[in-house]
Amino acid sequence: MPHIHTQVNLPISREQETAMKTAMGRAIGAIRGKTEAYLMLSFEENARLWLGGEDSPCAMLEVSLLGGASHEECDRLTGLLSRIIEETLGVAQSRIYVRYSMTQEWGWNGAQF
Repeated sequence: MPHIHTQVNLPISREQETAMKTAMGRAIGAIRGKTEAYLMLSFEENARLWLGGEDSPCAMLEVSLLGGASHEECDRLTGLLSRIIEETLGVAQSRIYVRYSMTQEWGWNGAQF
């Protein structure tokens, strides 16, 4: 049950969103047991984000996971997600933050797992 929320301070075209959706669907496999089948994505464009006192292109990604993931898995996914944002939207990897939240409580289909 992963969810990736992407905020950027620039516009996202439908083509860019589709490209990110496809690439993130493949990338989530970096976390053992996670697949695109249960991946939810949300994209927020034109967010009021500042990094290092500048409002030049930057991104904040929040990855929520049911269960846990190792440091190595998170490192691998961070690299993949950062490349996706850089290649699709032109945001330098040095201007991308990725935050992970892991929980044992996650609801779906009217009940808790």
